Amino acid sequence: MGQGQSTEHVARNVTTEQLGHSLAQRFAIKCFTPLELTHFKDIFRTLADNQDGIHFWKEETLCRFLVIPDALGPGPVIYQMATYLGAFPFPSLAPSILTREAMLNVVVIMTERYGKVLKKGRADRNKLFFRSLAVYDRRMSSVHEKPELATLQPWKHRDEKAAEEGHETAHSHVAGFEVDEPGSDEEEDDDELSLAALESLDAIEVFKNDQKADTKIHHARIPVDNFRGLLMLLLVLAPLESQDPLTRYAEGLTGSRLNGLRRVADSILWSFTPEENAGISYHAFNTIVPASLPYLFDGLNPLFEHFLFSKNIDLSRQRQSTANQAILLSTAPLVPDTPFEPLLQREGEILDLNILSQLSFFMKGSNLFRRLRLLYSGGEAGFSIGSFEQKVLNWRAPSILLVSGTRLSVVPHDSRQRALADKLPPKRHPDGVPGNSKSNKVVYGVYLNVPWKQTYKEAIGDSDSLLFQLEPIHEVFHASTLNRDYATLTKSGIAFGNPPARAKPVSGLSSHVTLGPVSLLLDESLEYGVFTHDVSGGGSFHPSKVRNHSWQDRFEIDSLEVWGCGGDDEAERQRAAWVFEEREALARKNLNLGRDIEADRALLAMAGLLASENHTSGGSMG
Repeated sequence: MGQGQSTEHVARNVTTEQLGHSLAQRFAIKCFTPLELTHFKDIFRTLADNQDGIHFWKEETLCRFLVIPDALGPGPVIYQMATYLGAFPFPSLAPSILTREAMLNVVVIMTERYGKVLKKGRADRNKLFFRSLAVYDRRMSSVHEKPELATLQPWKHRDEKAAEEGHETAHSHVAGFEVDEPGSDEEEDDDELSLAALESLDAIEVFKNDQKADTKIHHARIPVDNFRGLLMLLLVLAPLESQDPLTRYAEGLTGSRLNGLRRVADSILWSFTPEENAGISYHAFNTIVPASLPYLFDGLNPLFEHFLFSKNIDLSRQRQSTANQAILLSTAPLVPDTPFEPLLQREGEILDLNILSQLSFFMKGSNLFRRLRLLYSGGEAGFSIGSFEQKVLNWRAPSILLVSGTRLSVVPHDSRQRALADKLPPKRHPDGVPGNSKSNKVVYGVYLNVPWKQTYKEAIGDSDSLLFQLEPIHEVFHASTLNRDYATLTKSGIAFGNPPARAKPVSGLSSHVTLGPVSLLLDESLEYGVFTHDVSGGGSFHPSKVRNHSWQDRFEIDSLEVWGCGGDDEAERQRAAWVFEEREALARKNLNLGRDIEADRALLAMAGLLASENHTSGGSMG
């Protein structure tokens, strides 16, 4: 009992700022090596501003060190996130001054190194990210106000004030986000928050401190313009590795590249249904990110790993002394100039660097960047099932099919469109939402984890198969295990989510093509495509988690591509298979029958390929 009273007494006499200091110390010890911590301290000290003995980073410093491209404009948003995360685990202290302890919190959370102290995972980091980006919807300002330098004075004397306040709970002297301010019907229990943080030093879940704001998080919104700029940055960051300089990927931000980034970002934004809200709600964020964008924030990990590699520390030579030299070394590329292997060997009609980064938001980038090979392009090989099979059947690794097209009008315009309409069941669902597109362009795709093969009675694919839409709205439809008709390849066309076609029409049954509830069909001429989304579900792919309505897109195919996921080994195996098949075909074509013509004629006659002298034609055995 005495122990419990002692713990309670300690909890009431420790301020949130002191607990934050203790947590930062634990992060430093548990989450970094001594060498990494030395690099971090050197980088912070070298670039920090100093006012009245307080060292801190300004927005300009943070953006310059991370080499955030001005053309994308997300610098203030990254700074906003940092000042919120710097106050972790007490949101009432946000926005924080980016002191060394605050920046340590930022790096720990951004790089996901907190797992050595905290027992929560990515879902909780995403929740923190939402809060760091959100504002109250009643104001919807683009970014919060930056902390004034005048607010630094209380930080200098915070230990003295904490001692003077005794058991009273300390509050931050920096104005907090509105999303974290207690409302008239809610009150923050600082004693409880302090106790929870104190327990966290024994590896109890620190993220529970944020649960006091759960009821208020649903009143917050992420401004759309802020999130668009962040999405464009994340698209550029997607291929970044720990010691890669961001300039390697940001230097090619031409006007056309920026337009492409903005187009992809808008497609992703529309998945959060911003047309219905002034901003992105937590419900939409928490639904879409895990399902369709699970790797969205992965690019932040290597970006903030840059804090752990200071070129100002070099054991092989003496340290440079001047501040200018130190700044240049700290912000210099972390690896020497080496031949840069392209992220994509060649761009296709659909797949470019922007779409490649978009794919990496829901497929592991290690399977995409520098790993994709164009197997088939309709524009090059021709739009036919034969040419499709010739290019893809020998690829023994996963692949990605991408198809783009233009929506057809409801009323067929010509005989080809009328023939398509006759094959399909009557259209019961409207077209999909056009998003920001005024051209009625759609882009759909499929990921297959198994090799392609011709199908007759059974479909191919497994539960790792993905059906997705990239434009005008980004969404991923995951495979279901209730129905396994994932993919079929026949002379009648290519289908995903449809049952295998019947060999012959059955009397009394409809002759129309059977479409699955969530499915994609490419007809036998590869001229038209049909994507169906029936909200009732029950097929091989789950329906949308956000759009609770049915739709069907019938479109004329503009481009069709298949990309193989693999390296040189997979390509070599495909080439070997092609060579073997060509040799077999040539051998069958140029069969050498020998020099004994009479014996050859007898052999052909026995095989039924040539009439014998006694019979002018073959006959039955009856």
